[in-house]
Amino acid sequence: MRPEVAVREWAELGEGPTWDPVGGRLIWVDILASRIHGYEPGSGRRTVMATEQHVGAAKPRVGGGLVVNLRDGVGLYGPDGAFSWLLREPVPGRRGNDAAVAPDGALWAGTMRYDEAPSGGSLTRVTGDGTPTPLPGDITVSNGIGWSPDGRSMYYVDSPTRRIDVFDFDSQLAHERREFAAIEEGAGFPDGLAVDAAGGVWVALWDGGAIRRYGPDGTLDLVVGLPVRRPTACAFGGPGLGDLYITTARVGQDRPHPLAGSLLVLPGIGRGIPGTAFAG
Repeated sequence: MRPEVAVREWAELGEGPTWDPVGGRLIWVDILASRIHGYEPGSGRRTVMATEQHVGAAKPRVGGGLVVNLRDGVGLYGPDGAFSWLLREPVPGRRGNDAAVAPDGALWAGTMRYDEAPSGGSLTRVTGDGTPTPLPGDITVSNGIGWSPDGRSMYYVDSPTRRIDVFDFDSQLAHERREFAAIEEGAGFPDGLAVDAAGGVWVALWDGGAIRRYGPDGTLDLVVGLPVRRPTACAFGGPGLGDLYITTARVGQDRPHPLAGSLLVLPGIGRGIPGTAFAG
C-alpha cells in the first residue's frame, strides 16, 4: 500500500488526473502554472503544454484534442493544438476547478473564487455544443465529481462542507442531493475523487495526507497514508485501469515535502471504470 513516484515534479497545484486510453497516457494539470502534463507509463514519455489561462482540468475529446476548464470558461484544443472557446463566461475573481465527463459525454465543470468566498463557486453541465445548465444551490469550492458503475448515481464534493454527497442521476440530470460520507474534523478536506468498478469511492484528503476508499454504502473501508500533506485528486489508469494515480500540491506550504507536487501511484490497488470522452 505504499505509494510510488510516477513522475517527480514540482507542481504548485497539481490536479485533475485523467486516463486517456487512446494515447495510453495519464493527463493532469498544474492549475496555477497554466500547464497540462502528460505521462505514458509504458514508455516513460512526458509532455507539457501551456494553456491560455489557469486550467482546472483537461479531458480527452471524441476525435482527439482536449476540453479544458479555464479561468474564464470552457475551451477546446484540437488534435493540432489549435484553441477555441466553447463557453466563455468570465467572472472577476473566479476560476475553473475540477471537472469530469459524464457517461453521456457532457462535461460537468466546477468553479471557485480565488479567495474561496462562500457561495462563490458553481457546477455547470456543458454539452458538446456549449449549452450550459447550472446545478442549483450554493457552492463554494467545487471539486471531485464521479459516477457509479451503473451511471445512476453522481458523487460530488464541495470541499468546505467536509462531505462527499451523492445525487440520483437520471436522464442527464442530478437531483435528490444527500450525504454519502462525512470527513471528520482534523482529517483534512475532501478534494478530487474516483469511482472503482465495484462502486467504491476514492477521495484525496487535502491537508489530510491520505487517500480514502468508501464502499458503495458510504462505509470507510481503506485509508492509505501518503508522504505529502496535500494530495488533490486521484484517477485509475494504466493496464486494466488497475493503478491509482494521485496528484499533489506544493502551494501554501512553507516547507513542503520533497515529493509535494509530484504524481504518485498506487500500483494494482483496484480496478477503475473506463472513462468517456467529451462529445464536443
